[in-house]
Amino acid sequence: MLVVRVQGAPPPPRRRLGRAKPKRVDPDAEQPTVPLTTLTAIPAEPLGDGEAAERWLERVRADDDAIGEQLSAALTLINGAVHAHRAAVLDPHLADVGAEHALAVRIGFGGGDELADGRFERAIDVPTSTRRRRGEALRPQERVAAVFAGRESIAACELIVLRARADLDAGRPREAALQLRVGLEALLAERDALRAPGQDDDLAAL
Repeated sequence: MLVVRVQGAPPPPRRRLGRAKPKRVDPDAEQPTVPLTTLTAIPAEPLGDGEAAERWLERVRADDDAIGEQLSAALTLINGAVHAHRAAVLDPHLADVGAEHALAVRIGFGGGDELADGRFERAIDVPTSTRRRRGEALRPQERVAAVFAGRESIAACELIVLRARADLDAGRPREAALQLRVGLEALLAERDALRAPGQDDDLAAL
C-alpha cells in the first residue's frame, strides 16, 4: 500500500475554455512556495504486537543491509506507481524516486490510522550516507568538470545502461533487459571512442 500526501500545493487552476495567456508578474510579489510530498510505503505483512515491532525496528537499525532491503522494497513500490502514472499521462520526463534525493527517509511502524495518514508511532531516520549508493559517493567530480569544459563527452551507452539500472532497481526486469541490449549495441558501436586499458577483455566477457 502506498500513501501519498502533498503539503503546500497550490490550488488547482480554474477551468476555462482555451489556453491561459501569460500574465504580468509583480517584481515585489512573494516567491511561490514549494509543495512537500510525503510517500509512505506500507508492506502487506504485519509486524505483530508493539514489542515485536520494537524488536524488528532495532534489528533494522543495527543492520545496514536490512536498511537497504527496506529501502529497496519501498522504492520498488513507489516507482511502480510512478511508472504507471508516467505511462498514463504520457510524460517521459517524470523521473523515478531515489532515496538519496529525499529530504528525509524514515523506517518505522504505526497503527492503521496513523499509517493511512502518513504518520508513525516509532521510526528511525536513515542518514544520507546510508542512503547514497557507493558509486555515487565515490564518483569523481573531475568527470563532471571535464564534460562541462568540453574535454570529455558522455557516450550514449553510458546513459542507456544507467536507464537499465534504474529499471532493474525499480523492479522492471523486462524493461531493463531491453535497455541493456540496446546499451550493449551502443557500447560496441562506441568502443573506439571509449578505448581504455583492458577494454577488449571486458567486451569479450560481455
